[in-house]
Amino acid sequence: MGFSTDAIHAGQEPERATGALITPIFMTTTYAQEELGINKGYEYGRRDNLTRAALEKNIAVLENGKYGIAFSSGLAAISAVIHLVKAGEHVIVTDNVYGGTYRLFEKIMTGFNLQFSWVDVSSLENVSSAIKENTRMVYIETPSNPTLNITDIRSTAELCKKNNLICAVDNTFMSPYFQKPLNMNADIVVHSSTKYLNGHSDVIGGIVITNDKDTNKKLKFIQNAVGAVPSPFDCWLTLRSTKTLALRMKQHNENAVQIADFLKNQNYVKHVYYPGLKSHPGYELAKKQMTGFGGIISVDFGEEETARRFIKKCKIFTLAESLGGVESLMSHPATMSHASVPPERREKMGITNSLIRLSVGIEDIEDLLGDIDQAVQ
Repeated sequence: MGFSTDAIHAGQEPERATGALITPIFMTTTYAQEELGINKGYEYGRRDNLTRAALEKNIAVLENGKYGIAFSSGLAAISAVIHLVKAGEHVIVTDNVYGGTYRLFEKIMTGFNLQFSWVDVSSLENVSSAIKENTRMVYIETPSNPTLNITDIRSTAELCKKNNLICAVDNTFMSPYFQKPLNMNADIVVHSSTKYLNGHSDVIGGIVITNDKDTNKKLKFIQNAVGAVPSPFDCWLTLRSTKTLALRMKQHNENAVQIADFLKNQNYVKHVYYPGLKSHPGYELAKKQMTGFGGIISVDFGEEETARRFIKKCKIFTLAESLGGVESLMSHPATMSHASVPPERREKMGITNSLIRLSVGIEDIEDLLGDIDQAVQ
């Protein structure tokens, strides 16, 4: 089936008892059992929920995966993935990664004797050089947050297979509409479903997708044992949202391309980070492994005062955490998403005090361009 058809129908058969077209919200914590050891396949709400199962199937199909495992947040999903690594083992991570991922790995998981190397994974040679005897996983984010570095997923996955490593890819920025890492031989795909998958700024969630039966079994065990599961209502809201994912992503992309083209020619802009610009070092690779460039643009105004004025004067772009909603947002990574990253590391990654990340929404492009133009006057 085509993407939009799958988005609307996958995992969402009409409800058997009544024929209800929309998947019901199964708000139950437990299930009646006929007698000891005999039930209908459901025992407890943390372990099994029909609404959650529908969401897991839906997004797994969109990623061309066999198994989906949903969590209560993107970080809960990332935490589950890193729990596949044992004490004493080593993980190679995108150096320009989401600040929450850095905080989880460096501030918490190192306390459990996990080792991390923060590497510019846009170079396969860098990844290869970072592999140690105890390396277990390569965790990449592409495009990266917030400077949108592009990593060659297929080549990285091949390198991982040669070295018996897990290749995990955070696909939050692209969504399965624009990028499918499993098609490029990645082992695991991670999403903060808070972002584009839900797309309406009203649900916190995460999901992991894989084609490997054993990996799915381990992650399902972690999901149940740790218990960071999404509520049935949150699953239902996200299912509602994936039905329009294709339409939304097309408009996010269309608006962002025009805004990036506009910004690159403005004298008040020092640098525009967007993989859809030919000047982006990952442009050719992005065209090869992605079917669109997404809705995230990072802009370095060169001077912090200009960035502050931009933030203060914008009327449509709202200063807020998060991204991927239908409304346009802006954030200041140095003091928001990446505040937990040490200043010297932020500077090295290009996360300056004058850098603003734009999450371009689906409003009318004329209004968005007008808002940007008036905000810097």
